[in-house]
Amino acid sequence: MANRVSTRTNSINDPVTQKNAQSTVTCVYQTHVAGFWRNVTILWCKNLMNYSLSISVESMEHDQAYTCKIDLKPWHFWAKKGYKSLVVDGNQMDAYWDLRSAKFSGGSPEPCSDFYVALVSEEEIVLLLGDWKKKAYKRTKSRPALVDALMFYKKEHVFGKKSFSIRAKFDQKKREHDIVVESSTVGPREPEMWISIDGIVLIHVRNLQWKFRGNETVLVNKQPVQVFWDVHAWLFCAPGSSHGLFIFKPGEADSDVEDDDNRGGDDSDCSGPSKYYSTQSYSKASQFCLFLYAWKIE
Repeated sequence: MANRVSTRTNSINDPVTQKNAQSTVTCVYQTHVAGFWRNVTILWCKNLMNYSLSISVESMEHDQAYTCKIDLKPWHFWAKKGYKSLVVDGNQMDAYWDLRSAKFSGGSPEPCSDFYVALVSEEEIVLLLGDWKKKAYKRTKSRPALVDALMFYKKEHVFGKKSFSIRAKFDQKKREHDIVVESSTVGPREPEMWISIDGIVLIHVRNLQWKFRGNETVLVNKQPVQVFWDVHAWLFCAPGSSHGLFIFKPGEADSDVEDDDNRGGDDSDCSGPSKYYSTQSYSKASQFCLFLYAWKIE
């Protein structure tokens, strides 16, 4: 049975620390469950010893979420396929998964192919992840939901020395893109940074020590994508003490991206979060937003 936790669905604390270098991927979806639109959060976590998947469903009756955690122990083949139930506001939901043949890319804890994770409510698969869709429907004996779940934000914590790569969709109906951030912050040359998508360098920042925060709009398959960055910690803080933050937001620039005073921190603060933080990205807006937290390690 799922644990009842006093936290909002879209604010699960990612268990990331510098000591265990635990990579995480958090995806938040809007799903139609038991007569309501609810946030469902999928959290993938992986380090050298542990691998887990957490599914959290928003409550409409309380300011909290209902969460079930699945320990996918790397050395136990049987643990990678299973079933669990959870009760959300009096409604039973069932989670099914099969990750025995799952393939991964770039060290991400989120699988990219040969798997499924299905969340079932009232004999409907309200959320289906992975490419093994036929196997999921066969195993759960459930029908597709009348309305597809919609991912409205994704955030990923990545650890590296100079290069950070992730895969993501800016449009859930189109293919994934390879996103790579590379940097040169030590040595005789001026610090600089490159951001490429699908192998094409779209942003090149020279004199990074003066331009450690900024934003540009680039074209990806003829569609505009806003890119924000804050790498103050890379240049002025101890290695591993904080992260660089990159935000990718499809669409033209507007006035919705602004400083979040509640998350504050001045320019010299190495422990505080970035000022480039979209208030709209945590709302229930339909527009997708991607967050990359890039942790430099020695």
